[in-house]
Amino acid sequence: MNPIIEQIRKDFINSIDEKTRSTSQRFFKEEIKCYGVKVPATHQISRKYIDQVRHLPKAEIFGLCETLWQSGYLEESFIACNWSYLIHKQYEPGDFGVFEKWIHKYVNNWASCDTLCNHTVGEFVEMYPENISKLKGFTGSDNRWMRRAAAVSLIIPAKKGKFLHDILEIADKLLLDQDDLVQKGYGWLLKAASQAHQQEIFDYVMKHRSTMPRTALRYAIEKMPKELKIQAMKK
Repeated sequence: MNPIIEQIRKDFINSIDEKTRSTSQRFFKEEIKCYGVKVPATHQISRKYIDQVRHLPKAEIFGLCETLWQSGYLEESFIACNWSYLIHKQYEPGDFGVFEKWIHKYVNNWASCDTLCNHTVGEFVEMYPENISKLKGFTGSDNRWMRRAAAVSLIIPAKKGKFLHDILEIADKLLLDQDDLVQKGYGWLLKAASQAHQQEIFDYVMKHRSTMPRTALRYAIEKMPKELKIQAMKK
């Protein structure tokens, strides 16, 4: 085993918080595997090894991330996400396949999905926007995390006012999805886009409010003025 990975796992074992360990599961519908380490402590462990990692070749860093993902532990997935984002300036077009593999093969909860997609995948598609078409392809996957990833990968670009047309197209594709975690994902995306495009998102919600699941609708309008929320929520 790589000595960095071995030491990280020792650090996690030494940082277990019994209350966190006993209560973590209640935040997830699906069963998760976790040490029971608080998020700030997890980030501290991640930062502890940054200097040993940052100057390694990109392929070697991705290999470390892969090993962390393979463990199935929630906390190790967070470190994998931190390290893959750490080297975002080195991203190349072919790296999308690596990130897609991690989502499809290893992501098994909303926290790992959002941490990877908000930052690593979101940054990648800002650098190489032609890959948004691949995110659109995720919307047809049988894997709920791939479908959620199609939306949450664009959260940060959406807040910057980018990719509105693509965001609405992804929302269209996910509009009637029966999975509440996917509904929350694209609702969150619409909410993020509303910060720069309030009228366009409001118009979209009003157009689809008779068919849009109420979960997605509530997320989408959360940042809007009260009077617009009232209009959108009318039956």
